[in-house]
Amino acid sequence: MDAYEVVVSKLDVAEFGPKTVPSDVKLKIIDAARLTGSGMNNQHWRFILVQGRDRIKTLANDSTTGKWVEGANFAVIVLTNPKYGFHLIDAGRALQSMQVAAWSFGVASRIFTGVNREGLERDFGIPKDLNPSVIVGFGYPAKKIVGKKNRKPIGEVAYLDRFGNSLTRGQL
Repeated sequence: MDAYEVVVSKLDVAEFGPKTVPSDVKLKIIDAARLTGSGMNNQHWRFILVQGRDRIKTLANDSTTGKWVEGANFAVIVLTNPKYGFHLIDAGRALQSMQVAAWSFGVASRIFTGVNREGLERDFGIPKDLNPSVIVGFGYPAKKIVGKKNRKPIGEVAYLDRFGNSLTRGQL
């Protein structure tokens, strides 16, 4: 699947099947994050790969909005350094790279940001100077994914040359 098709077809999934994601695919997903650009190329992000039923359950228990992650095959905690004003942008860039890479292998994902910070720091050894910016759960979907993204038309979100001048496909 080419990159555009991956982006166009990727949907968020919170229900994962029992099939295990192979180690080499997990490594490629983490590597996609590592290879992503970062502000001033400082590469301040860090990634904790969480796997195994007990560790995933601990992660779910440390969540306020991601209890569903307990059904994931593995998860990644994306840490960034908040001393950089662009740290959340860098987290999003790395996250998107992981999700696109995963989807290209048929691995689905979903994110959450609501966490019990003290629990997460304690249970996963997160240093105080790093921010758990986003957590993403991965796994093969529990059922075949069919459907279409519910997105606004391009003319409602993109403009040509000036805000308010709706972009239409015929203008390009």
